Amino acid sequence: MAEIGAVIEEKYEILREIGRGGMSIVYLAMDTRLNKQWAVKEIRKKGSGKNDEVIVNSLLAEAHMIKKLDHPALPRIVDIIENSVTIYVIMDYIEGESLDKILNEYGAQPEELVIEWAKQICEAFSYLHSRKPPIIYRDMKPANVMLKPEGNVKIIDFGIAREYKEQQLSDTTVLGTKGYAPPEQYSGQTDARSDIYALGMTMHQLLTGIDPRSGEKYASVRMWNPELSEGIELIIDKCVEPAAENRYQNCADLLYDLEHPELITKGYKQKQKRKVGLFFAAAIMSVLCLAVGIGCSIAATAMNNNNYDALISLAASTSLEDKVESYKKAIEIYPDRMDAYFKMLEAYEDESQFEKSENDEFLALYNANKDGFDRTSASEADLNYKIGMMYFNYYTEGDGSYSFSTRVQKAYSFFEANYENADISPDFENKSLSDCYYQICYFYKKYILSSSTVEEASKDNYEALLHTIDDALGKVKSVGAYDQLSLYNAVFMLMYDQRSSMMQVNVDQNEILQRMDSVYESAKELTVQKEQSQKLRQEIIDNYDSYRQAIIRTYENVQEEE
Repeated sequence: MAEIGAVIEEKYEILREIGRGGMSIVYLAMDTRLNKQWAVKEIRKKGSGKNDEVIVNSLLAEAHMIKKLDHPALPRIVDIIENSVTIYVIMDYIEGESLDKILNEYGAQPEELVIEWAKQICEAFSYLHSRKPPIIYRDMKPANVMLKPEGNVKIIDFGIAREYKEQQLSDTTVLGTKGYAPPEQYSGQTDARSDIYALGMTMHQLLTGIDPRSGEKYASVRMWNPELSEGIELIIDKCVEPAAENRYQNCADLLYDLEHPELITKGYKQKQKRKVGLFFAAAIMSVLCLAVGIGCSIAATAMNNNNYDALISLAASTSLEDKVESYKKAIEIYPDRMDAYFKMLEAYEDESQFEKSENDEFLALYNANKDGFDRTSASEADLNYKIGMMYFNYYTEGDGSYSFSTRVQKAYSFFEANYENADISPDFENKSLSDCYYQICYFYKKYILSSSTVEEASKDNYEALLHTIDDALGKVKSVGAYDQLSLYNAVFMLMYDQRSSMMQVNVDQNEILQRMDSVYESAKELTVQKEQSQKLRQEIIDNYDSYRQAIIRTYENVQEEE
């Protein structure tokens, strides 16, 4: 057992004990070199149990495996120190409270909060399950999820402290925790669907307050609280189906339903069936009218083509709502044609807006039909690029507020799809720009959104990002005004948003200001015709002085302190 005040490896000073398990103790420690706090898990190699050696070897193997992981919702392991007596695992110290403590103190949680937590966990599970080989967490429960002060969650106790405590319901065993673990886990046959089951039971407990370990017979969440939505009830019931083949088969499908719970309700499905019925009735009548002297299929195709073209060729004076409604009808006719999706985005772009409700509506259509798109086509790459740009430039919450980091997170997956797709048609002209946005988004996710301190993003990391941006600024001169202004605006927001972090890792102030000045001058010189381009240029011009002065003040304040 480490003594308070002891220093491990001349680096980690033990401050206090913060947790204890069957074969381990967790301490809060200070990194004396970086002036940063870490959690240090001390695992004793020998105890009194006959299975100690097997357990310790398993813990050590898992520690090395988890050290390779990199996701905002997973704790990082930064060091593993081993001697003849003890193993020390150095990992993130996570501030906040576990969800089981929040349950005990405040009771059942609001549906919107539980859905938000579940979405974050789902994204983490998707990351784990996509590893090669897949990693199955196997112990999801409220006690293993920490809610950080800013509202994000972290999955903890990631197998590193998995003690085998037989016949203790509250303890984690090699089989998971009774009540949360699915039936197949007790035979050792776990896969991604096992984690989905445990997440469903966790959501159920968070919404109802009913502990699944209590022996209480399972009942749907609305049996406990009728005010909960039908959508969340259907989602959880599907998650916790005893037979794995009846559950969600992957976290991507679960995440989609969590983002759109209203789309799986009986009322919505009946409404869609009625729409389909009316559509086919109209189509049949049209075909019958045109069937004389021509083939029915030819007539129907010609009619659909005419209707589709008419629906996406609206006059400029039409309202945004009418345009969107017409584009939705066009998508119903040909879900795998991309023209209507582009038109829908252009309608939002013309209004310089992409609010959460509009995003949800568009994303529901996109996700429902994207499997029919040709992933190698330049058109889909352009669509991914366009969606990413809409998030990057215009996404706002329901109240009109936004943050740069939220926009980055929303845009990331669309730029990533283009970055990782080596088979994209060479006709995709915006590949270099799309990849630049990917690099910006990736930088944020890796070094800013997933880090508790700025030290994680070093001066070298920032300068590499600035080099990528400079390369893109050189290439963007050959594209249209709107694409140029979009990149200029992104550089503006990045320089302003990251001024404190870049200052702390000693990025030269002049490097930042020179880029701000260069982008500002380039934006002013552009000749623009489209209204959205004019708005974007004006936003850059309006923000220039205040952003520049904010950067200067940030650096001046540090110099005064020194």
